[in-house]
Amino acid sequence: MAGNLRKRRNISAVETSHDVPSFGGVDSASDLSEPTSDLEMYSKEVLSRLIHDNLPPTPNNFALYFDRLLEDKSETLRQQINAVLEFEDNSDDEKTIALEKSLKSGFASIKSILQVTANLYKNMALMAKILAKRRSELGTNPDTSSVLSTVTALEQDVGKLNSILKKQVDHMKDLYQDTAGILKNVENETIYDNQFGIYNKRYLLNKLEQEKNLIEEFKHTSSLITIELSKEIEDVIENKKALMMMTRTIARLLMKTSRRSDVVAHYGNGVFAMVLKHTDITSAKRASERLCDLVSSSNFFLAEKEIQLKISIGIANIDATRSVEESLVCALNAMEFAYGNDAEDYSVCTKDSEG
Repeated sequence: MAGNLRKRRNISAVETSHDVPSFGGVDSASDLSEPTSDLEMYSKEVLSRLIHDNLPPTPNNFALYFDRLLEDKSETLRQQINAVLEFEDNSDDEKTIALEKSLKSGFASIKSILQVTANLYKNMALMAKILAKRRSELGTNPDTSSVLSTVTALEQDVGKLNSILKKQVDHMKDLYQDTAGILKNVENETIYDNQFGIYNKRYLLNKLEQEKNLIEEFKHTSSLITIELSKEIEDVIENKKALMMMTRTIARLLMKTSRRSDVVAHYGNGVFAMVLKHTDITSAKRASERLCDLVSSSNFFLAEKEIQLKISIGIANIDATRSVEESLVCALNAMEFAYGNDAEDYSVCTKDSEG
């Protein structure tokens, strides 16, 4: 899943305005002041829009606007540019996620080794008991003194081996505890939710704090939405495994349809969050509508019963005047209100409602 974190399509519906020919190279004899391909023209448009919105043309802002403005372009141009982006994409976050998964896999292997060794120690202890029992049986026969002597020597050898193995197992336990402590420290710094294949709560809070600071500095507008499987479904489905599969399906749909600049994360207990950068409440509502429609068209089969998936969404501004936690609570409260909203499956925080 880690490789999918940045290969996304857009939630937003797109109006195709014109067909775009394939990218052209730059002729050495051409005038470099004029764009020679549609990609160059689009890049200049992105830069002009950044300057118009009074935002510094930093790499992050350029990438964000590059994705955002692409939504309004033709399907042809979007496909061509996305193909280029997939080839050059080398996200540091993806490398971090791959490292986290490798560490967890390595820790699982160490744990398995410890379990196997522990079983071996138990078997050696059992062998020692069997030898003791057989020695006792032989001791009742006076004609087996030589055999008894041999068994006694073997018992001593097994005892020595058992003692050595016990020390080694104790040493492995210490190593395991040290490794567990290291992994715990790593987990405290992770950004990936292995259960759902998306970012975790820690990463979400960090990104929200960063976006809040950027909004305070540059005065743009961004939104936060929280998403959860509707309680109407949770109330009628008792199969916990089926509910988990439905929740994972929603996580996959969020990743599949989000923009590259969006942050998709698991907030906790099956609640997901999306940071929609440079997106006002009106645009966030449109994105929520489309997301609800997409999920509702994804039916889930449980035994012979077909279940229509449904979600509830809460929408809030990422406001520079309030804390990240307050913005999250605002979106979560709106999501709770959406459960009882017969007209829409989403709701806007009362503090951010328009009009």
